[in-house]
Amino acid sequence: MASTAHRPQAAPAWFRMAGLILLSVAIAGCVPRSRQPRQLPTEPVLEETAPVERSRLPEGETMNRVAVLVPLSGSNGALGRSILNSANLALLDTGGDRIRITAYDTAAAGAAPAANQALAEGSGLILGPLLAEDVRAVAPLARRADVPVIAFSNDVSVAGDGVYLMGITPAQSIVRVVGHARAQGATEFGALVPASVYGERASEAMIGAVAAADGRLVGMQSFTPGAAAAAAARLNGMGAFDAVLIADGPRAAAAAVPTLRQAEQAPRLLATELWASEANAGAVPALRGTWYAAPSDALFNQFRTRYRARYNANPYRLASLGYDAVLLAVRVAADWPLGRAFPERALRDAGGFTGVDGAFRFGRDGLADRALEVREVTATGNSVISPAPRGFN
Repeated sequence: MASTAHRPQAAPAWFRMAGLILLSVAIAGCVPRSRQPRQLPTEPVLEETAPVERSRLPEGETMNRVAVLVPLSGSNGALGRSILNSANLALLDTGGDRIRITAYDTAAAGAAPAANQALAEGSGLILGPLLAEDVRAVAPLARRADVPVIAFSNDVSVAGDGVYLMGITPAQSIVRVVGHARAQGATEFGALVPASVYGERASEAMIGAVAAADGRLVGMQSFTPGAAAAAAARLNGMGAFDAVLIADGPRAAAAAVPTLRQAEQAPRLLATELWASEANAGAVPALRGTWYAAPSDALFNQFRTRYRARYNANPYRLASLGYDAVLLAVRVAADWPLGRAFPERALRDAGGFTGVDGAFRFGRDGLADRALEVREVTATGNSVISPAPRGFN
């Protein structure tokens, strides 16, 4: 476990937040003495008062506690450490002096014991865990303690009922790229999806995205590892397509593309957020021109420079989730009374929040609605062809 509290001096103007001062006024009245005959005493009237919420913090604590639950050892230890470093960097950048971050290793004794320790030590908000199975273990413990969880997973099955997901989901990316393709004139869509949980969710997202864009889903085929080309051949037999989504990484796409190109009308290739971490996809000529949606890298590149200067290492791309989660916590902490329950309703601000990965907001289902950009794969990397919106209408 590691605990960090920072009190930097001048914070950037765009992060400053003013606290709210709560005033209460008690009014007492005087009743004149009655001249009527004395009455027999009656039963006293007991005024109902709201129960006083006990502080969840140790005596003498001056800041609300926020737990960061990440793997700090094991196979995901390096990623967890990068997320934790980013969370601490966000606290430094904002000058947040209303919260104290404490880290708990989910890989040592397990996510549930880590959560129990965090709750016992007074944490009023949990950031993490990273893995979906860990979120499932932590969620009921946090729920009983009335503590929200802002997890770094992208598994939609663990969202809701006090659990909010920071992770980028395939549905977010698919909706954005399909909408862009439709705006460019594509009407007939197809899809190749892996035979996996990710593929199932991509399939559902594709059906919904095409319908919402007023397009037509002509066909969809699933494939097992190594069988993408065969699935592409089956898809070709289902009709002509303006655009085909390949809901897998560049390697699977490279196997399917030659077959898709054999169609009389070669379709535009669409991909998911998985391609955001594949900087060399354009090294395969057949993959150039593929469109996919992902968070903008503009602010991440600035964040990476600051991270490298402080920690002498490059952050993982997912480390931005830790940074943005703390930005969110710092903003809401302005209205978080010391030792009381975290104001969860503030997480569902319709105006959303802005961080390293751009604008986002949470729905009642706990899923993040994200403002993503659309990129096109090029020989030297990628180019932005549709910038991310700055916020939400």
